[in-house]
Amino acid sequence: MKFIPLLKFIHRWLGLITGPLVFVIAITGCLYAFQEEIQNATQAFRFYEQKGIKQLNPITLKELAEKENPGKKVHAVQSFKDNHATKVIFYEYEKYYEIAYLNPETGKILQLKNQEEGFFPFVLKGHFYLWLPPEIGQPIVASATLIFLFIVLSGFVIWWPRKGDKSQRFKIKWKASWKRRNFDLHSVLGFYSLVFAFIFAITGLVWGFQWFRNSYFKIASFGENYTEYYEPISNKKSDSLTIQLNRVHSLLVSNHPNYHSIEVHFPESEKGSIAANVNYEEGTYWKTDYFYFDQSSLRELPVKHYWGRLAEATFTDKLFRMNYDIHTGGIFGIAGKTLAFLVSLVIASLPITGMIFYLGRK
Repeated sequence: MKFIPLLKFIHRWLGLITGPLVFVIAITGCLYAFQEEIQNATQAFRFYEQKGIKQLNPITLKELAEKENPGKKVHAVQSFKDNHATKVIFYEYEKYYEIAYLNPETGKILQLKNQEEGFFPFVLKGHFYLWLPPEIGQPIVASATLIFLFIVLSGFVIWWPRKGDKSQRFKIKWKASWKRRNFDLHSVLGFYSLVFAFIFAITGLVWGFQWFRNSYFKIASFGENYTEYYEPISNKKSDSLTIQLNRVHSLLVSNHPNYHSIEVHFPESEKGSIAANVNYEEGTYWKTDYFYFDQSSLRELPVKHYWGRLAEATFTDKLFRMNYDIHTGGIFGIAGKTLAFLVSLVIASLPITGMIFYLGRK
């Protein structure tokens, strides 16, 4: 094919230019793969010893956490059915993100943790922004991911055998020269990781570019437009908001006894709705039900975006709900995370073997 030399040239130089960025994005994704499991194993304050005492209501726990962390806005309270500590989440965009972990039976503060500090937040900032200011780093990461998507597809075209024994393209010749081994590590591992690399790139680009997200949604839904997230407005302000928030929590516990976690959000505006969600499965998020209640009447308010009830979600809604779980491998549990870890490691190696191959030719 006459276009192959040109495709090789473009593949090579795009790879050389974006290689360092792809390496950082992939290696930080690799390091982040088991963050939940590692933190659960190393941070004892995430759990409490259950004694069968009735849990305190969310407002009481909120007030206890506020005494420990005064002057900061509580975004939500997340409680669990098992022995996970209740989380009181303090959050204000670009100002702070902290979580108070409480024993829900006694109200004892187990830990107040700044979510912007520590190893895994550092890794995540590298994965999202390359440790640059978000307004600079995020477009760079998204652009590098888009270019990587082209590199993956062009690599497959270049790899596809056109003459001779096709089987030689599927295995690494360990007894060959180091140049040949390096070439096989690049091309063969690149082939085996191709599908997963493609999926990682697509799911990453959903967050990277609005135009990509909107186009992807429109194609997947056969013409439907993407609807931005919003919270519906209550008819009027409640005179007893704290009571209503506790009622929402009690209502969800009663109606969804098989819950894993329940998260109740405080209204973002004077007449904002009470947003809440119920997750039924530890380790994944796409099956979560999202609810919005009028803060005065507690009437459930409908929404048009995909963050509503799972039973009402379309195929495309579910696909977008799965985006995070697919990207992290969590949708298949620990096996999926292990696969994501290994594939990310392979992807991180491709710029290195590609650079060695290029320098070796010279």
